[in-house]
Amino acid sequence: MRPTPALSPSLADAAPPGAQRSGPSPLPAPPLGRASRSLALGVLFALSLAIFGWPGVELARDLADPALGAPGIPRRALQLERDLTPRFADWAEARVASGAAAHAPLHDVPTTEWPMFSAVFYLMGTRALTEAAARGEIDANSLGSPAERARAIDAARALLLDPSHHSWVRRHWGEDYLHDENVFFRSLLIGGLTADVAMTNDAHAREVLRDQTDTLAVDLDRAPLGLLNDYPGECYPIDVLAAVGLIRRADEVLGTDHRAFADRAIRAFEGRNADHLGLPRFRVDLPSGREVQPSRGIGTSWSLLFAPELWPERAPRWYATYEAHFFRDHGWAAGFREYEEGTEPEWTFEIDAGPVIDGFGTAASAFGIAAARRNGRFDHAYTLSSELAAASWALPDGRLALPRMTSHAIDAPYLGEAALLYFLTVEPAPGVEVVRGGRAPASVWLAFLVYFGPPIALGLALAQSVRAGRRARRAPT
Repeated sequence: MRPTPALSPSLADAAPPGAQRSGPSPLPAPPLGRASRSLALGVLFALSLAIFGWPGVELARDLADPALGAPGIPRRALQLERDLTPRFADWAEARVASGAAAHAPLHDVPTTEWPMFSAVFYLMGTRALTEAAARGEIDANSLGSPAERARAIDAARALLLDPSHHSWVRRHWGEDYLHDENVFFRSLLIGGLTADVAMTNDAHAREVLRDQTDTLAVDLDRAPLGLLNDYPGECYPIDVLAAVGLIRRADEVLGTDHRAFADRAIRAFEGRNADHLGLPRFRVDLPSGREVQPSRGIGTSWSLLFAPELWPERAPRWYATYEAHFFRDHGWAAGFREYEEGTEPEWTFEIDAGPVIDGFGTAASAFGIAAARRNGRFDHAYTLSSELAAASWALPDGRLALPRMTSHAIDAPYLGEAALLYFLTVEPAPGVEVVRGGRAPASVWLAFLVYFGPPIALGLALAQSVRAGRRARRAPT
């Protein structure tokens, strides 16, 4: 048996059970003073107004904007241009100077395609606003600084023409990458440089633009099916359709005429070259033309942005089919599906489509704003734009938190905001019937609770704390 340890003097001298100790007892920590509590609540309340209350006010202003559901330029587009322009210029200049694009992983879409798309969207949106101001449809003073805008336009053009930003397609196609298939990349050059030349008439940009429109039109016209690959072994007809539309838009600034080519180009998207719904297919194999993927939300929303100006008789039928098979209203949300019902998971993620939520394609619905506006369907445009406004989380410094979060933080931080700048400036194609209406789904009204709930709760707590402090000061001592 272990020996019992000797008692320490403190224990040996301890009072017997039941005896009371003398001396002070330890006291609990004092509670937070009322003034300190009110100060802390005041700071939290102020922060909540900036982080939650401001987006709620901005959402209310967006929903009340008549241009969200009718032809015209919404105030959100004007604010985006003012806030985005200097940040975009800084980013584009720094990215070109760094040469980082030369080291982008070959198959990493966010680091290869997204910076180019950012520049294209910024230029196209800025052109739309510049021309709207020139026509007197908006006040030129509502736009940002002309000097900052000129700097951002120059930076966007420099990024599009920067050899390091061409590295990935050069590795795919070799040194002749600007004249060997490569439809997607060449169409981006055409789209961005068309907007740039319309605003600046830069001589080098005009030369590259003329070369690309002429050579790509000839290449597509000579192709047996009217289709060429985006990447080796990857043909996306929806990108070919967009390329045709962008070539025709380039005609407006170059003074060229590719109407005959565009009239023949429809062969790539009808008859046996359409999917089972009669829509342009998403992906096919060449040279056979075998379908790999039928129409999808992101591809159809993108291609329908150009269809009304190319084939005004065909475009309404395509849009009606797209609406019938892809547009859904689930009460809590409404928008375009990424996949036809029953063909793919309802909850998934794909790099081009983004998150698919309850069947809705986030990218399909975002691009769908532009497609709906171009086709005159402002009932759809309002619904989709209201959801976008609710989810954007507009901050006091002009940033849109969610579009920023869904962009690539390093290589393309402004893709989401640049895309929205363009989507919200799209106007109906000439001659289309304008349909108004639409509604804000339940998720939009829930957003008001999210935005205003914390400030209201903290405001009430602050008021209660202040009242308690006043009562304590008035109480007799």
